Amino acid sequence: MSADQISVEATGETVGEAKWSAVRDLQRLIPGLDREAITFQVVSEGERGLLGVGYLPASVVASAAVPVVGLRGAGVPGTDDGDTSQAGIVRGLLERMIVASDAEATVTLAEGGEELVATLVGTDLGVLIGRNGQTIDALQYLANAICHRTQGDDRLRVVVDAAGYRARRAATLEVAARAAAEQAAATGHRVELEPMTAVERRIVHELLKDDPDVETSSEGAEPTRFVVVLPRRPAD
Repeated sequence: MSADQISVEATGETVGEAKWSAVRDLQRLIPGLDREAITFQVVSEGERGLLGVGYLPASVVASAAVPVVGLRGAGVPGTDDGDTSQAGIVRGLLERMIVASDAEATVTLAEGGEELVATLVGTDLGVLIGRNGQTIDALQYLANAICHRTQGDDRLRVVVDAAGYRARRAATLEVAARAAAEQAAATGHRVELEPMTAVERRIVHELLKDDPDVETSSEGAEPTRFVVVLPRRPAD
């Protein structure tokens, strides 16, 4: 029985509050997830600061190995009308996540090229996007993992979007990537970008792969793995 690893990061005034918040986020993603199946990594224990000045929240990463067969047993994939096509699988998964998150949103699907784009539409999308896109990336990863097991090699790549979030985030990443490339080329020194999800790191690598002056690599461990932009000609 294979499993997929899903991770979320959460913050709180204490480590305990951060863990509780992370558990709720994971259980929204995976309804019925057993609390005992979740592991935690404490990123920061937080700091209250003197007289409340300089307060830093506690931060944890919660992870769970979720058996895909368990999801199928819970009614995923497939919509309530029994549609087990790839579109039906993706719609069924996302609609269950919407209900679990108490969000007001609907799912629209569109096929283009080799992609199946599932767009979340509504006025309460923040909880479905998550901090730095963590939740929407986890939903996209989970949708692709399930489709890989149910549709085989004939599946389309699933992209989960929310009211233009992907385009806006891609534009932001492009600005950061181009600026880092210019800095690395001008100074001859490596430039580290902020921690990103695997989806976002792939975007940066693709943006700079043909740049004659720089190259990129990923360093660090999840969930703080980041892209490094390296000059092809180091400083003397």
